[in-house]
Amino acid sequence: MNYEMNRQLQADSGLSLADYDVLVALSDNDAGMRVSDLAAQIGWERSRLSHQLRRMEERGLTERRPSVEDGRTSNVVLTANGRRAITEAAPGHVDLVRALFFDPLPDNLLGPFTAALEHIHVNLDHNSSLPPAPS
Repeated sequence: MNYEMNRQLQADSGLSLADYDVLVALSDNDAGMRVSDLAAQIGWERSRLSHQLRRMEERGLTERRPSVEDGRTSNVVLTANGRRAITEAAPGHVDLVRALFFDPLPDNLLGPFTAALEHIHVNLDHNSSLPPAPS
């Protein structure tokens, strides 16, 4: 699944799946996020995220700005290029996920499948060793 999503994103928008994950998380928060909060939200270790952010900053997709809440820290924010990239990439990505996950299922299995995924998600959140994602 990850291979197919990465391939589609690269072909359609030049983004990697890792880029997309970061951009999606940041797209919901105009003020940006602290690196530790972003890492928790996407389920990555901080070191992996730091390397990814460096590459994304070099490509003009993200940048770091001083936090308005705490001047001692910085927030990672989307640039205009980053927002444009996620806006352009999202429709094709959503279409692929729908085609791979949901379209093959008959209507009578969609509800139980969705319920099972929600149950798994709750269980992972409850039993995860990751810090909780910011709310």
